[in-house]
Amino acid sequence: MQIPHDSVVLVADGAKMLFFRNQGDDQFLKLVVEEADQQRDEPDRDIKTDAAGRMPRTTGGNAAVDEADFHRQAEVRFAREAAEMLNGRALAGNFDSLVVVAPPRTLGELRKHYHKETEKRLMGELAKDLANQPVDRIEAALAGA
Repeated sequence: MQIPHDSVVLVADGAKMLFFRNQGDDQFLKLVVEEADQQRDEPDRDIKTDAAGRMPRTTGGNAAVDEADFHRQAEVRFAREAAEMLNGRALAGNFDSLVVVAPPRTLGELRKHYHKETEKRLMGELAKDLANQPVDRIEAALAGA
């Protein structure tokens, strides 16, 4: 993927986001971190306070109630916050072109929250989990996409 000079590249997963700026050109990437944010990635069992409940059935007896997945809810909230940051930067004219790299589930959640200005600047997406990879691997993955 050719990414123009001064483009923003967001690399995110459900708990970490990295904003890069391409200081290279469209042939040779040179990603420089502009901003980074990470939330604690706690297992669901550590977030919950109690076990799933039971409730009476209309036909008698009790039925189990599905447990909420608090870990997933935290990932969704974090993706929404990342999209809001992108939207703010797009509305402020902080970038002309954008590339987003995220696992498919996070990418889908981000798309739900893009502003029209963000969508206009979005030049590409890569559905991969690279948030915990070194910069040279991220650059290689983008160059090969």
